[in-house]
Amino acid sequence: MAKKLTRVAKLQFPAGQAKPGPALAGLGIDMVGFTRAFNDATKDRNGDIVPVIIKAYSDRSFEFELKTTPTSVMIKKALGIKSGSQKSGKEIVGEITLEQVKEIAKYKMKDLNTVDLEAAMRMVIGTAKNMGIKIAEKENGEDK
Repeated sequence: MAKKLTRVAKLQFPAGQAKPGPALAGLGIDMVGFTRAFNDATKDRNGDIVPVIIKAYSDRSFEFELKTTPTSVMIKKALGIKSGSQKSGKEIVGEITLEQVKEIAKYKMKDLNTVDLEAAMRMVIGTAKNMGIKIAEKENGEDK
């Protein structure tokens, strides 16, 4: 008999630090098996937040797919800040360079719906602006 998919969940855990808990209990999967597999798969990601898509099956088995760290977390890490602005249109909490934007965009490419680096950079810039992060001006004086 084929396994029946019972639920798909999108969750986030710190890399290498997933623990059994309420978020996993509702899925009806082998929580210890999942946390062990997740932690082994993410141990090299150094405590970053790792989004995961879990497919739970009727026989308590599961499959999971790891995603890249969220853009906002990458921006905060690059700038060394704890959070974005509470008033994103009025308050600036930091400045990010285009080189930093490019590095984040390259990292995020496999999870984005584009294959164009420039488009990926625009997505990262949009996230940064929504967080109250100023984009460093280009060398010729134009603002990106």
